[in-house]
Amino acid sequence: MNPLGVIVGVDGDIAQVGMYNMSNETEYLWDGKLLAGPKVGAFLTVKQNDIKIIAIVTSEKIIDQQNTVKSAQFDNRYSPNSINRIVCLKTQGVIDNGKFQLTSEHVPMIGNEVMLTSPEDLNSIYDIEDGEPTISIGKSVREKQTVKLPINKFFASHIGIFGNTGSGKSNTLHKLYLELFRSQYRNNIFEKSKFFVIDFNGEYTQAEQFGVRDQYKKIFDINTRSNASDKLPIIKDYLFDPDILAILFDARPATQIPFLRSAMKEFKKINSAEDFFKEEWGLLKKLILDFKVVNYEPIDQWIQVAKSYGMGNDLLDWITFGNKPHKFAELSVYSVDSSNPIITEGQFNYKNKIINERIRDLEVKMINGFNKLNELEKLKVFLEFQKIYVTAWRSTNIEYINPLFKRIDASLNSLIPIIELTNNKDIDNKFKCLNIINLVNANQEIKRLVPMMLSKMIYDRQKEEISQNSKIVKTCHLIIDEAHNILSSEFRRNGDSWQDFRLSVFEEIIKEGRKFGFFLTLASQRPADISPTIISQLHNFFIHRLVNENDLHMLENTMPTLDRNSYNDISSLGQGEAIITGNAMRVPVIVKVSKEKYNRPKSDDIVLTDLWGN
Repeated sequence: MNPLGVIVGVDGDIAQVGMYNMSNETEYLWDGKLLAGPKVGAFLTVKQNDIKIIAIVTSEKIIDQQNTVKSAQFDNRYSPNSINRIVCLKTQGVIDNGKFQLTSEHVPMIGNEVMLTSPEDLNSIYDIEDGEPTISIGKSVREKQTVKLPINKFFASHIGIFGNTGSGKSNTLHKLYLELFRSQYRNNIFEKSKFFVIDFNGEYTQAEQFGVRDQYKKIFDINTRSNASDKLPIIKDYLFDPDILAILFDARPATQIPFLRSAMKEFKKINSAEDFFKEEWGLLKKLILDFKVVNYEPIDQWIQVAKSYGMGNDLLDWITFGNKPHKFAELSVYSVDSSNPIITEGQFNYKNKIINERIRDLEVKMINGFNKLNELEKLKVFLEFQKIYVTAWRSTNIEYINPLFKRIDASLNSLIPIIELTNNKDIDNKFKCLNIINLVNANQEIKRLVPMMLSKMIYDRQKEEISQNSKIVKTCHLIIDEAHNILSSEFRRNGDSWQDFRLSVFEEIIKEGRKFGFFLTLASQRPADISPTIISQLHNFFIHRLVNENDLHMLENTMPTLDRNSYNDISSLGQGEAIITGNAMRVPVIVKVSKEKYNRPKSDDIVLTDLWGN
């Protein structure tokens, strides 16, 4: 191959090339193939004895060699016969014995000739180690070479996919995993790994999305606007952990968290509806016996809670306060028939046949009513009875507890229609290889709660299993599209304890997950909104077009593998074009991600004239 120029200057890691005869073609035909000319971003080869130094063009300029007269009348500088083109190169590595290596051992020297990089050498740059399994999602923009992505280095890592709306990031995310599921490892992937996709916009719910059939895929359509929502499986013991509930209900440390801890300790002792009745009937009886101290309000609260859950609506009216509710010197609370007092001589009147019949009727009603409740409703009613217990004798100020119950109501009312509680043994059967959690029809409360709950549950479970086995026998992959919705660091600065806990969960996942076979893929249009700690721990990146200065600044500060030339290209990338960089790539490369004709996310731009023209 004929040389294009010669090294005329070396300044640090930048070499200057004096180009022969301008050498200004955008493409060259060599051995029947079109090669990119020496333009910014293109590869060139510096010949140094038997070593080929591979460099990338970072800038270019021209200098005038003959004319120095600076007169408007006589100045004939920059004529074709008097100028030279100067191209600046930055060394990327060397090709030795046909293999591309990243090394600083060899650097350009003045007098070295520069030539186009041959197709074979380009293949070496983008090539993978012998025997390394790969997939491909597109071709390099400038060289039109197929870019191979090593499966192990990519999917056993944390991945970031960033780009403005419409830049193609959803297509890249889908194409990346589509090609993985198309690979020769497809069957073993289905057996030994699980993938969870948090889909805020409903983009990945079509038939055979990711190239996976329903046999291996399950879509959870979480819909808070309908009674027909799918239910997301959550391990009961995990959700009923006091620490999780404290975060879920945003409990305050001084009084509310101790209340939750104590209440959950008692709740875990309830193994049956009969246990529940004994507990709450014992509370009511104690309230009645201790009426002179607690007054009638806690008794009335107890009755209202029981009635609200259908536990004896037609039977509780027999507990009355007679004609003088404020004057019970003899501790007498009467039934509807005042000749049958509930209390006589300071003791509960079990000898009275009518009273005993009503107690047995109440027991049946409470047991039946409790059995009809789901697990979250059982927790809710138990906590309401516990509130009566801790406030009736003024051991806890009800003003400190009431705000907590407003948040309990809001959280549990949101979760009850969309959560299915299960146990550790059954949870694996509830999920398939690919699980897509569609939150497009969920309210903001659920969009806030579900991703964190699911992520922490599957991470803790993976961590526990791998710790017990001492080696990784299966992997778990969490994929979050529009990740800025839940990983924003702004809330941490505003003192949001829930958000602070959520960020702590994901920061632990991204720091420790690899050693337990747990890998995270994040896609976002606003990387600057995501916690810098999380961004800095990502290993490989697909960067589509970004123009916001804060986003660009974030990437500049957190991506050591992104060189200045590639960084400058980010704001000018076309739709579907992405810079791939990271630990799995030898050099950053701009790739045009292939777009599937049919099997792709529901994220295409709308053509208004087509809509309006029909």
